[in-house]
Amino acid sequence: MNRREALPGLSVDAPVFAEPWQAEAFAMVVALHERGLFSWSEWAEALSAEVKQPGAAEDGHDYYAHWLAALEKLLAAKGVAPPRDVDQLAAAWQRAAHATPHGKPIALENDPLHGG
Repeated sequence: MNRREALPGLSVDAPVFAEPWQAEAFAMVVALHERGLFSWSEWAEALSAEVKQPGAAEDGHDYYAHWLAALEKLLAAKGVAPPRDVDQLAAAWQRAAHATPHGKPIALENDPLHGG
């Protein structure tokens, strides 16, 4: 039996992740769990709380946005990455992305405020 026969009605040819960042967020959660930062039950509770937030899309297209929000909250709760640090780093990456010439790899060093 192949995957198509085992999962009728499910498109097995569709990509699992719509965007690369979704795969990266997924991998971060798995890696942090494997390192013992949190249990699967802690993760499930955090993700469930995010998915149940008012305004969540009924079709689930925002699932990985909730995944990322749950990860950020867990990291803050564990004292690993306070929200202020996450926000500052995200802003630095955005500045670096805007300052990087097209076709070149984005590097945090490209942030105009890096080291300043």
